[in-house]
Amino acid sequence: MSYCRAIRSGSFIAVSGTTSIKDGKVFAPNDVGAQTRRCFEIINDSLEKLGATMSHVVRTRMFVTDISQWETIGKIHAEYFKAIPPATSIYEVKSLIDSELIIEIEVDAIAAL
Repeated sequence: MSYCRAIRSGSFIAVSGTTSIKDGKVFAPNDVGAQTRRCFEIINDSLEKLGATMSHVVRTRMFVTDISQWETIGKIHAEYFKAIPPATSIYEVKSLIDSELIIEIEVDAIAAL
């Protein structure tokens, strides 16, 4: 299976579902706050490689295995999107690719060339 972290088509950028996996291992197993921050760090790096920043994000989708953690996730989300929050959805899912993962985030961005 091939995988693309992020792709740009004109001014539109799509960042694939991003988890906290670092160097092949789950970063901060079962720690929703640390995993959420790590996801956004990876997303930020991906956007920068395509000439964009978090300020260009217009949509976030967050998939979580425990919806009761929404408040912690929401606070961290707000740290990254202070000025203009993007359209946002959070969904509870049965599981992610590894049982120690709690959250997976994907974003869409629009950035002029």
